[in-house]
Amino acid sequence: MTEFERELVNAFNRYFGDSNEKGIAYRRKQHRFSSQFVDILVDSIRPDFYLAIENKSISTNATNKLYFSQHFSESKDGHQVDRISEFLQKSGRKGFLAVEVKRGRGKQRKAFFVPWKNLEYRYREGEPGIAIDELEDFMEIERTSDYYDVRPVFEGVTA
Repeated sequence: MTEFERELVNAFNRYFGDSNEKGIAYRRKQHRFSSQFVDILVDSIRPDFYLAIENKSISTNATNKLYFSQHFSESKDGHQVDRISEFLQKSGRKGFLAVEVKRGRGKQRKAFFVPWKNLEYRYREGEPGIAIDELEDFMEIERTSDYYDVRPVFEGVTA
């Protein structure tokens, strides 16, 4: 589990622990010869909180775009975007791509939630990926000095 995945799981569970919402976020244990569909699963009796989240971390020093060819895997079962899209369709979960942008030494990291439908549309349209500055158009996962806070993600969500 990457540091970003751990922080995001903790942020969701902190939210559920501090609110009246029932839910749990977790990362399924990955075995050496088995694949996982997504990085984080969020389970709740409320459909709005029944989520599947794929995580990516990118550095602005290394790239200016999150590329479908470089940052997503390809296997005998197809491209990662296709595999996750199929999982979302079969499971009924809402999908998101959580992207952490590392902006260099001394600059605070930022993270964004990209709705999977938006990502899938770009992929199907043949776009090479999403530019880092375009991520600013999506929902930011707020960060305090020590941790991410997903409360704003849930604000305004009604039963």
